[in-house]
Amino acid sequence: MELLKVASRSNPNSVAGAIAGALEQDAAVEIHAIGAGAVNQSVKAIAIAKRLIAQRDSNVPLKVIPGFIELEIAGKDKTGIRFIIEK
Repeated sequence: MELLKVASRSNPNSVAGAIAGALEQDAAVEIHAIGAGAVNQSVKAIAIAKRLIAQRDSNVPLKVIPGFIELEIAGKDKTGIRFIIEK
């Protein structure tokens, strides 16, 4: 499963393309987002990826499983959101 890290400055269209590409190679992709802006960009990217995948094959539903994740960044514990996207 490929891991994508999304920041608040990430372009949702680019992330959506990465999601669609990863789902062509594997059955699932994981996204990590820390902060409200990053979560917002992630949700937009998931919606765009769903549309991209539906254009290619309308019979492929996406399942999104959100959850929390604890990460250590620069010696500090951070709580983020994890999205697992499965086809």
